[in-house]
Amino acid sequence: MQKVSNILSYFKKELSAVADEREISSWYYISMEYLLVYNRSDCIINSNQVLNKSQVSNIKQIVAELKTHKPIQFIIGRTEFYGLKIKVNEHTLIPRPETEQLVDWILKENFVTALDIGTGSGCIPITLAKYSEAKVLAIDVSEDALLIAEENAKNNEVKIDFIHQDILQTNSLQKVDLIVSNPPYVLESEKEKMQENVLDYEPELALFVEDKNPLIFYKKIASLAIDYLNENGKLFFEINAKFGKEIIKMLADIGFVNIELKKDMNDKDRMIKAIKK
Repeated sequence: MQKVSNILSYFKKELSAVADEREISSWYYISMEYLLVYNRSDCIINSNQVLNKSQVSNIKQIVAELKTHKPIQFIIGRTEFYGLKIKVNEHTLIPRPETEQLVDWILKENFVTALDIGTGSGCIPITLAKYSEAKVLAIDVSEDALLIAEENAKNNEVKIDFIHQDILQTNSLQKVDLIVSNPPYVLESEKEKMQENVLDYEPELALFVEDKNPLIFYKKIASLAIDYLNENGKLFFEINAKFGKEIIKMLADIGFVNIELKKDMNDKDRMIKAIKK
């Protein structure tokens, strides 16, 4: 395993019982970028490079942790979101590609001020601030998550106003043009279908809602948004695909108009946009 060319086969041999070949290859390339700052082409060009003891030790450590189903993003402490480097740990969710789609949809809008509710790693507001001229605010109930979000904002050279706040106990918000939220939406009953790498390592606080009240966050946020969005303000949600119709009805009942439901790359109902009259 001393050469770069041997590492991929080492990953495949050691991790074949943990994941399929495609995912193992992905872990390998992420590890190489992290340890050696090599992209895919660099791995080929430098295939005969001999690794030092420290590099070999680091590779073995990564593989050992992957065997415990720990996400590669938590092992190396970061991930990429919309082309930006985002630090993550056990206090934050790992940003998903579906959320990148949501952000991409939002960035097609015109807005001067925006608020992200339940910000986690800060990936949504940081991306909005990076690729628009808007003033962006973000709130989260977890102080530990906010520390990571603040660090990510600094590393990506954007200014976000982060606020420690429990949205379920909130009665007022700052007036803004746009509100976005990717709140907890996985049902407690769906736990048994989830992979170990999510259940064992990502924060339950940011993932799960009780089966008896699955729309608790959506109802609360929408009821605040109808009062604190500016005229023609927009509300964006990432949602559990099971509840698209219910959320549309709830938004319409509150008074939102032009409600759109959008599918993600897996053809699941995943995003909703609504406008305040």
